[in-house]
Amino acid sequence: MAGFVQIIEFQTSRMEEIEQLGRPSRTDGTTPATFRRIIATADRDRPGTYLQIVEFDSYESAMENSRRPETSEFAARFAELCDAPPVFRNLDVRWEDQG
Repeated sequence: MAGFVQIIEFQTSRMEEIEQLGRPSRTDGTTPATFRRIIATADRDRPGTYLQIVEFDSYESAMENSRRPETSEFAARFAELCDAPPVFRNLDVRWEDQG
């Protein structure tokens, strides 16, 4: 199944606050989520470095998500909690395998 993945790499000393910010749904409950799944990870080799992997059905659904006011609010609050600007990777899924 083709799709789109965004990886957000960031550094923070305030991970607990970021987790509190990101855990509750960022929508008002009436607008369905545009992402398929979010995976939050910590880099074992670089303490204080984290990556979020966000899966979308398509690039278009990712852009729809980006245009939402609640996403903009979340991004601004998220950036304030980071020790450096986050790095975004935008990836088209070529293929996948589940073993």
